[in-house]
Parts: sequence; C-alpha cells; structure tokens
Amino acid sequence: MPDGEVALKLSELRGALEVGLARIDGQLALLVQRNDQTDKAVGELEERVAALERNRWPLPALSVLIALGALVWGVVGR
Repeated sequence: MPDGEVALKLSELRGALEVGLARIDGQLALLVQRNDQTDKAVGELEERVAALERNRWPLPALSVLIALGALVWGVVGR
C-alpha cells in the first residue's frame, strides 16, 4: 500500500473516531443531565416523605386521647 493511501485511510479512521467520540460525549452529557434530574426528584421525594412522617405523629396520640375520652365517657355516663 503506498504511503498516500495509508495516510488517507488513517485520516478517514481519525474522522470516524472523532465522530464516534462526539456521539459518545453527547450521550454521556444526556445521561449526566438525566442523573441530575433523578437526584433532584429523589431529594424532593425524601423531603416530602420526611414532612409526611413529621405530620403523622399526632395520629397515634389522637387515637389514645379519643380512646381515653370514650373510656371516661363510658365510666362517667353510667
């Protein structure tokens, strides 16, 4: 193979490699963006769950108070 053909093939190979790497870079950038969005969504969900857990604590206490009220009403009402 003459040197000119080798240089031409190497140039074509280099171009194909650059195109492939650019495509991979674009796909990686998209994956990073999606990962960031997922991290943000998970963080928001964690905040919502924590808020629900904080607001849930009165329910058992209310149940106990209602039960005690019913007991007192039952005993006093007789």
